[in-house]
Amino acid sequence: MSDGAAPDPDIVVKQVLAAHAGEEGALLEILIAVQEALGYVPPASLPTIAHALNLSRADVHGVVTFYHELRTTPPGRHVVKLCRAEACQAAGADALAAEALGPDVTVEPVYCLGCCATGPAALVDGELVAPATLARLTQKIGSDGSQGGGSRGDQNRIVVGQNQSDLPNSHLPVNPSVSVFVPRDAAARARGADAVAAAIAAEAARRGRAVRVVRNGSRGMLWLEPLVEVETARGRVAYGPVAPGDVARLVDGGLFDGQGGLGPTDELSYLARQERVTFARVGLIDPLDLAAYAAHGGWAGLRAALERAPAAIVDEVTRSGLRGRGGAAFPTGIKWRTTLDTAAPQKYVVCNADEGDSGTFSDRLLMEGDPFTLLEGMAIAGLAVGATRGFIYLRSEYPDAYRTLGAAIDAARAAGFLGRDVLGSGRAFDVTLRRGAGSYVCGEETALLESLEGKRGEVRYRPPVPAERGLFGRPTALNNVVTLASVPAILARGADWYRDLGVGRSRGTLAFQLAGNVARGGLVEKAFGLTLRNLIDEYGGGTRSGRPVKAVQVGGPLGAYLTAAELDVALDYEALAAIGGTLGHGGVVVFDDTVDMAKMARYAMEFCSLESCGKCTPCRIGSTRGVEVIDRLVRGERPEVQLPLLRDLCDTMTHASLCAMGGMTPNPVLSAVDKFPEDFRLRS
Repeated sequence: MSDGAAPDPDIVVKQVLAAHAGEEGALLEILIAVQEALGYVPPASLPTIAHALNLSRADVHGVVTFYHELRTTPPGRHVVKLCRAEACQAAGADALAAEALGPDVTVEPVYCLGCCATGPAALVDGELVAPATLARLTQKIGSDGSQGGGSRGDQNRIVVGQNQSDLPNSHLPVNPSVSVFVPRDAAARARGADAVAAAIAAEAARRGRAVRVVRNGSRGMLWLEPLVEVETARGRVAYGPVAPGDVARLVDGGLFDGQGGLGPTDELSYLARQERVTFARVGLIDPLDLAAYAAHGGWAGLRAALERAPAAIVDEVTRSGLRGRGGAAFPTGIKWRTTLDTAAPQKYVVCNADEGDSGTFSDRLLMEGDPFTLLEGMAIAGLAVGATRGFIYLRSEYPDAYRTLGAAIDAARAAGFLGRDVLGSGRAFDVTLRRGAGSYVCGEETALLESLEGKRGEVRYRPPVPAERGLFGRPTALNNVVTLASVPAILARGADWYRDLGVGRSRGTLAFQLAGNVARGGLVEKAFGLTLRNLIDEYGGGTRSGRPVKAVQVGGPLGAYLTAAELDVALDYEALAAIGGTLGHGGVVVFDDTVDMAKMARYAMEFCSLESCGKCTPCRIGSTRGVEVIDRLVRGERPEVQLPLLRDLCDTMTHASLCAMGGMTPNPVLSAVDKFPEDFRLRS
């Protein structure tokens, strides 16, 4: 906590309860708010919270103890959350975790902060540090104004109704002669973008130049962040990475006139060879500028949807071939059709923004760089299925996205794009932003719904599916961020245009995310069909270390490991499935030849044991036993017994688990054993 008298827990709890009075399923939000104010959730406050919500104490205790983010004891003065996910491990996170940060520092593990391309990553009192080094962490902990106590800090809290000018955004002089763009994306801010923006504004003032500093989203070339762009007659010119100390020199060299630099941004090969559809505006505009959004084609899809009947909207999405971009790749149109055809007095649209797969950050880039696209897609989904309310379930590890989304929702509502009368149509749709509290399994759709209802994030039995009986028992269209953000372009430009992109049953584009030990980590939006080798070598530039690629994990922590010999596989759903892989959310984590694949297999089982919701035995117990078996295997204890036992255990998890958490954990384990037997002391 900050210096001074500590807040009274009883008063804080009463204030939080009053602020959330009447909200359905608000328990988790209440607990998060209490912890933000106090640094922890006092056990003595649980009876008060239970009584106010008409819940049992056991219900409230069960929720507090389920989520990793919530704690019931006061932390140290500073809280450091170190990412332990695969992408950060590939970038050296394990060595960093072994360092001592001081007696008054509480160190907690976290399993992806969405900065996989610039890892290893950490949160220090709610502020992102990436890449994290011992020196940078120590400096951040010791810097003046640090909030301490595990709070997110004023920088990362959102006040509903906050104006755009209250955010770290644009400096707008009168009659600016030149516009300079500096990203406000979390990864850019973690590398000093705020200080760069301030230095540019100060240097312009010192030299009497009328300069408009615009805080845009990231272009996705994360190895170049902070990437500064200057608007010129020939388009934007790029400079990067730029440090605050570079600004005066760059201005001397003609920065404000677009001289020098890397050349026109759109001509950089990394961007020029992409097909930006869903991410077309990300990096181009101030993400909270409604006029800029409209000028770049925003709301065209929503206006087109308002002219159609719900069934016609669903038909258009179905014909486009859009499939879920969150991992399962289920056809979006079929899900929407089921929700539309299920009669109910209230329906919902839920956005799964719990992007927890290691190596993935496309949701974060979009929410921070073009949030109105997501809101437009949700509004179209509401019109399509007959829903009047939407919820965004956002992971707690994305404080910048939380702030930006909250401001975007307020702005869209004030302008009439959300609310009781969308664009004067007489049709209603509004959005509520809710947060998770650190649970990977809540990315599974039914566990997410349980969490949204303020419960433990445990997987539900199916049927019924959420499209028939979802949030609060009502029909619910549940899609992830990129799926919903793909919809406006489909409605604006037509299903046939979208379907012409891609190959086979994999239509449209996917935002591939390059992370781990890769030279040029970032986001690449391409039509399905390019090869994994092309992505890693031509876009990623090979490994950061310069050593050979040994393994690549595609599709997050539940994806199989591929060898260097398998890199010519096409990146589409069916091609990867044919070799035992999964495309998932499009995350690609690269490892060089120093990686220990037995260690990575063990981590997969350990991760499952830590993140299992606990509802089914194969996942809860199987993963724990899996760690033990792998340890014995690596120690060389009777491998002729341990290896068959591991395979039998994986078979049980695959076929008997309730959801993909337990059912797919064997993918990375067995692929590591089968393809890299030498790391397990096995003969190939």
